[in-house]
Amino acid sequence: MATAKKAKSILSEQSYSFLKNYINNPSPTGFESSGQKLWLEYIRPHVDTVFTDPYGTAVGVVNPNASFKVVIEAHADEISWFVNYISPEGLIYLKRNGGVDHQIAPSMRVNIHGKKGLVKAVFGWPAIHTRMGGGEKETQPKVDNLFLDCGARNKKEVEALGIHVGAVVTYEQGYEELAYDYLIGRAFDNRIGGFMIAEVARMLKANKKKLPFALYVVNAVQEEIGLRGAEMIARRIKPDVAIITDVTHDTTTPMINKLVEGECSCGKGPSLTYGPAVHNKLLDVIQAAGVKNKIPLQYHAVSRSTGTDTDSFAYANDGCPSALISIPLRYMHTTVEMLHKLDIENTIKLMYETLLTITPKTKLSYF
Repeated sequence: MATAKKAKSILSEQSYSFLKNYINNPSPTGFESSGQKLWLEYIRPHVDTVFTDPYGTAVGVVNPNASFKVVIEAHADEISWFVNYISPEGLIYLKRNGGVDHQIAPSMRVNIHGKKGLVKAVFGWPAIHTRMGGGEKETQPKVDNLFLDCGARNKKEVEALGIHVGAVVTYEQGYEELAYDYLIGRAFDNRIGGFMIAEVARMLKANKKKLPFALYVVNAVQEEIGLRGAEMIARRIKPDVAIITDVTHDTTTPMINKLVEGECSCGKGPSLTYGPAVHNKLLDVIQAAGVKNKIPLQYHAVSRSTGTDTDSFAYANDGCPSALISIPLRYMHTTVEMLHKLDIENTIKLMYETLLTITPKTKLSYF
């Protein structure tokens, strides 16, 4: 029996090599510059010009002299921790930097980004048989009982390593490939978006496409603590159209309620969002591009905000028609966020094909 041929990938080994390097590089909220430098270096050959803003949002621009402006956007930052207190015994207590999940922390290996460079440490945690004695309820991890052990045995030894209050802490775990075209890593939320928008720019250049508008490829900072980078850059660019990409929950895993989160699965294509901030006319354009190019689509509804940079762009300035394209993700805000290569490629295709349909004359008025 003949077997179906696997479709040729639109992404090269070089692309995936960059993705691995990009994911493995830490880029915590407020400290995104090292990741932004990697991203700018990668996108620079595929755009006409680049610039950054005071807080580190990075932008590549195609056809910068055109008056009509279209944005494709992702956010560059990852959740992390801050050093908050160093005990006399040399143990390090923390505060959250973004929505980091304290319950996954015990026994994790981390990097503390101190003044003298990286310092290795671990989230220490008592052995199970010391937590369950005497019939008492087992101790659960909380922000105020989690601590790091870097090997130092007093505060002076900690400080001698360059560790200080305010030093940022990131998990060590990185990019890996699993069976059946799945990838895992920390910070796919949302550096996978930064990767995908860069690939859209690369494909436009490789295929010699001429756009009738200025395309701003935006990798924004500080999404995880309130969409702050998008808010700043939207005011600066003043776009006419914005297409945002981020991650969404794969709801086929245990302990996720589909009645609340909807139905979405890795491997079944990008997810389009319905909600007040999402411009219905622009959403129709994206959906039509997907249908025309046989790109599988999924759908998601939000009751108020999207919780993504879409909200900042939609309500910036005098209002900007904005839409959200999400890629399904398992185990969000853990060190083993999981997604599927097919979804990466189909999300890139959807953005690419949508851009080829938009012109300054595209009717986006409701009236």
